[in-house]
Amino acid sequence: MSKSNILSNSKSKSSSLHEKAGISPPEITNVSAINEIQQKRKLQPSSKELVDGILSSSRTALSRAITLIESTNPEHLIKANEVIKDCLPHANNSVRIGITGVPGVGKSTFIEAFGKYLTQSGKKVAVLAVDPSSSLSHGSILGDKTRMEELVKDENAFIRPSASGATLGGVARKTREAIILCEAAGFDTIIIETVGVGQSETAVHSMVDFFLLLKISGAGDELQGIKRGIMEMADAIVINKADGDNVKKANLAKVEFNRALHLFPIKKSAWQPKVTTCSAVTKDGIPEVWETISSYFEQTKETGYFQENRKDQNHFWMMETINEQLKSKFYSQPNILSELEKNKKAVQNNEISPFAAAQNLLELYFK
Repeated sequence: MSKSNILSNSKSKSSSLHEKAGISPPEITNVSAINEIQQKRKLQPSSKELVDGILSSSRTALSRAITLIESTNPEHLIKANEVIKDCLPHANNSVRIGITGVPGVGKSTFIEAFGKYLTQSGKKVAVLAVDPSSSLSHGSILGDKTRMEELVKDENAFIRPSASGATLGGVARKTREAIILCEAAGFDTIIIETVGVGQSETAVHSMVDFFLLLKISGAGDELQGIKRGIMEMADAIVINKADGDNVKKANLAKVEFNRALHLFPIKKSAWQPKVTTCSAVTKDGIPEVWETISSYFEQTKETGYFQENRKDQNHFWMMETINEQLKSKFYSQPNILSELEKNKKAVQNNEISPFAAAQNLLELYFK
């Protein structure tokens, strides 16, 4: 076998995506032990047991609690609210960082390099990664743990992928509550990775303290970046993949984005967004990204904007929860569902206007 083939094989085997040969089952199987394990898995811990586990930094308890709050089963709602209520006094002791960017910009690779830098600096990092759900099958790959091979093995890191479902803004429906649980578990740095739709990122912006926009050079981003929208929400822009032959292009993109940022009005936080370059592969520029974020936190805490922003976010999510609960209860009523189907056919046949049909259904609901 040639030297190149040997190197290629060794490289492929180092990846978690490498498929290994299966293991043959033993000839003797302890059926009673298997049944006992299966029964234990079916047992649901109480809300107190989950809270005690979270406060003692149990990853199992944290994972099970997040699964509970993500459940759409109405029976789980009361228990989930109890867990959140008991964890709330132990939360709000972290910094929350939202990271977004178009697909292919290298979000997962950047988060792994950035997360490893933070854990090596003594931080405890929780990554709430949101995977896009298929509009056809409604499924998600949830492959972020596979991409973050080193960070997932770090004792000071916790990675939780969730499906976005039908939620707009690139965040899962219960990401806000998951943040509270992670903070109660002792994680001082919460990173939220969005789907990266490149459009409606308002949801993640309204639940983090710092909003970081990842860009790449040489892909038309310089022109797109000058347009308003997501750039107005960004507290920093990081040009990723600034390595090899791409360093010059990344530096040119940095100049263009800096020019564009100065055209925007001053942010409410009085913070002037920064533009930096980095390489998630070589780790160049990663410390500078954290320095920028730290400067932002220092400035906004001194001016009082940090706490005011959190208060505004709490109010925003209260209103969002009201809207969500009203919608959920509306569609859970049997009489509404039957009338909805009748009105749907009437609207499609132009027998009634969509607005009149909606009004009829709402009147029925409130009666």
